[in-house]
Amino acid sequence: MNDSQPPPTKVAILFVCMGNICRSPVARAVFERLTATHGLADRYDVDSCGTSAWHVGHPADPRSVLVAADHGLNLTHTARKLDPATDFQRFRWLIGMDGANVATMLDLGAPPSNVSLLRSFDPDLMTRPDSELEVPDPYYGGPDGFEKMYTMISTACEGLLGATRG
Repeated sequence: MNDSQPPPTKVAILFVCMGNICRSPVARAVFERLTATHGLADRYDVDSCGTSAWHVGHPADPRSVLVAADHGLNLTHTARKLDPATDFQRFRWLIGMDGANVATMLDLGAPPSNVSLLRSFDPDLMTRPDSELEVPDPYYGGPDGFEKMYTMISTACEGLLGATRG
């Protein structure tokens, strides 16, 4: 690259769930590890947020921290709420964990072409209807729900990386 060319634009991805303490911070951590493993971390701008303000300023749910640690991830995180004024400008990829997250983003004015369900990138599920592509919120369940969440997120993030690598 010569000095007159601008630096390449980063691929901007925002993972969105309801409270930003369970699913979306895990998705962010998984995706960041994938980009680092493939030597692509400098090509991505990745963040997570929630559609509600219930947990703003709180760390990730301890069960999410534990499942992440079980898979070799150090999940340090502070929850934040979606900011349509800045997030819809900054992020090209708005990745919801469930239909309610997607509906909220669309209701707040997100460009429909930028909004997807995370599991729509799972290679084994690409032909399934949206109703079968949700990452269920494990908040009110036990540890097995967090492990299932992690598995769903991990598989879908691999597909998302493939879709966004360019």
